[in-house]
Amino acid sequence: MDKKYSQTTEDYLKAIYEITRECGRASTNQIANSLNVTPASVTGMSKKMAANDPPLVEYQKHQGVVLTMEGEKVALEVIRHHRLLEMFLHEKLGYDWDEVDSEADCLEHYISEVFEERIAQMLGNPSHDPHGDPIPTRDLRLTEEPFQALSEMRPGQRGVVQRVADDDPQLLRFLADVGLVPQISFEVLAFSPLDDNLSLEIGERKKTVILGPRITRKVFVEVDDEQD
Repeated sequence: MDKKYSQTTEDYLKAIYEITRECGRASTNQIANSLNVTPASVTGMSKKMAANDPPLVEYQKHQGVVLTMEGEKVALEVIRHHRLLEMFLHEKLGYDWDEVDSEADCLEHYISEVFEERIAQMLGNPSHDPHGDPIPTRDLRLTEEPFQALSEMRPGQRGVVQRVADDDPQLLRFLADVGLVPQISFEVLAFSPLDDNLSLEIGERKKTVILGPRITRKVFVEVDDEQD
């Protein structure tokens, strides 16, 4: 993709993509909260992107926005840059997984497609970033895996961590400390219906931890259906 959109436009398109992936349409308030801007700024930017040639979004007053094909293409290119940069920072420069998101946010708008390809080749064309999020392919296809939130699991169930929300560095540091990271197996030992806390046994060392819903709702897992 040739560089022809501003950083602000790319930030909006990326935020809208991530919101609509969950909600279908992105409301003005959702976009404002995601980007820490005013609703009035979102409305103005949405109208501007809808008037672009070609249009980047479809905008209807009081009904939010969705991306057009062009808008989705731009968003996925930025997401590919971001997640490849996260892997590069983590694997090659020794950044911890709680540090890479903010650094990648700064760099994602400025690397060329040649640089992106060099990173991908150096890393062996990874399919996921350090947090387990899938990386869009070169032709900008992104397969979203329908993993289950850890909060939905109950005693006796086992699974493997696949993805962790990356928007809270403090949470990422905590999960690293207890060992609940992508590709680690675990078993649910107990569930408290009073506070929704889960007791888990993690990994081969069978470390036991108790986690509340603020954490378990942000960890996504593949459930082991072949249980004893």
